[in-house]
Amino acid sequence: MRFRTLASLAFLAILASGAFAEGLPELGEASRSDLPPHMERRIGESIVRDIRLREPAYIDDVEIAAYLNSLGARLTAAMPEAGQSFEFFALRDATLNAFALPGGYIGVHSGLILAAQSESELAGVLSHEIAHVTQKHLARLMGKQNQAQVTQWLALAVAILAARSNSDASQAAIVAGTAAGVQTMLNYTRDFEREADRIGIQTLERAGFDVRGMASFFERMQKFGRLYENNAPGYLRTHPLTVERISDMENRILQAQYRQVADSTEFQLVRAKLRSGQGDPRDAVTDFETQLRERKYLSEASARYGLALAQMRARNYPAAERELAELRRLKASSPMIDTLATDVRKAQGDLDGALKLYREARIRHPRNRALLYGQIDALLAHGQPQAALKTATDELQLTPSDAALHGLQAKSYAALGKRLQQHRAQAELYVLRGQLVAAIQQLELAQKAGDGDFFEHSQVDARLRELRARQLEEAKQKLPL
Repeated sequence: MRFRTLASLAFLAILASGAFAEGLPELGEASRSDLPPHMERRIGESIVRDIRLREPAYIDDVEIAAYLNSLGARLTAAMPEAGQSFEFFALRDATLNAFALPGGYIGVHSGLILAAQSESELAGVLSHEIAHVTQKHLARLMGKQNQAQVTQWLALAVAILAARSNSDASQAAIVAGTAAGVQTMLNYTRDFEREADRIGIQTLERAGFDVRGMASFFERMQKFGRLYENNAPGYLRTHPLTVERISDMENRILQAQYRQVADSTEFQLVRAKLRSGQGDPRDAVTDFETQLRERKYLSEASARYGLALAQMRARNYPAAERELAELRRLKASSPMIDTLATDVRKAQGDLDGALKLYREARIRHPRNRALLYGQIDALLAHGQPQAALKTATDELQLTPSDAALHGLQAKSYAALGKRLQQHRAQAELYVLRGQLVAAIQQLELAQKAGDGDFFEHSQVDARLRELRARQLEEAKQKLPL
């Protein structure tokens, strides 16, 4: 039995610290919170770490994540009161949902991205979720709980995530019953919703989006809920939507300056990428071919991009190349298109051609992560580990917190037979992913690797002492690592 993502994830923010809090602070006092910010972040990190490790619906796609985080950064930059970092991630789930977790982590269902008819609509939902975080609504809902309760609820959160990917229906049913028992705790209050609407609309306007996007999307969800009462969008179950809320949003929108905003190319391409990955590849091909034949698309370039992706999934590489040629004819330009072109070449075994395309594309888009990771992978596949290592190491000088780069660096060291450095790089990947025990194990393997000079061994020993001290400190706090 597979639960919808919101049913098993959106309330983890509440589960993470126990029952619904009584005596909530008055609205507007966002700085007053019974849950310290560092504790919020720790709880959010724990939940997101388990989502990445255990949740099969988690979309581990650098381009989709980059788009969501770019859109989120544009919104938070327009919200001076944000005052914290945010991270956005996607889950492959057809339901219309988004949810905020403690510490500024915001999840978005693929179904919601596909249902949004404009980028402003998607931005409207994200700005609403960001407001829930900045106004400390989650912290106020969680309230005062002791460490034992925090640990207990985090353990339950992990169990729920594990049950999602377990085919044992009886185990899933037990978790479902537990989830139903706390359902009344998760709904945001109407006051919280109105506050998030107000701040979300202000943020949309400041960020240069069409403020009508929020109201239009919520209205469409409301109509959908009326038509399909037994299958209403999960978003409406945790974000109570009333006629009063819609009216209030519309009144605020009337006071805002009218602005017609074009969608970004990346918004359209991300939607096409998500759609192309659904179901059987042949069905996806038929879907995009129908869109193009009947001209039922918002963007011809995104439809052809989706068709090229679907053809690649179907292993029809000549057809994928033809769609890429059509994209060039349309003068469509995006690093996502460049990445697809290199992927098609790699899939056909043309590593020389792929590396040439990577070099050219990275001149145009030097900071694009998908192109960077792809180039390093292609260098390794082409038997050029030294070049791959140099590329990864040079980039790590600029972005030392990039976990994926540490992983690619580890692969490069492994290809060169440098075992100590391989384990050391792998340890840094685990540290950045919050897997402290695994990181310590890698450094212990590095000590026993049998290669490396005195200086490298000294660095490993120092880092190992540092991580063991951190492990002891976290154990004192009685929170799961």
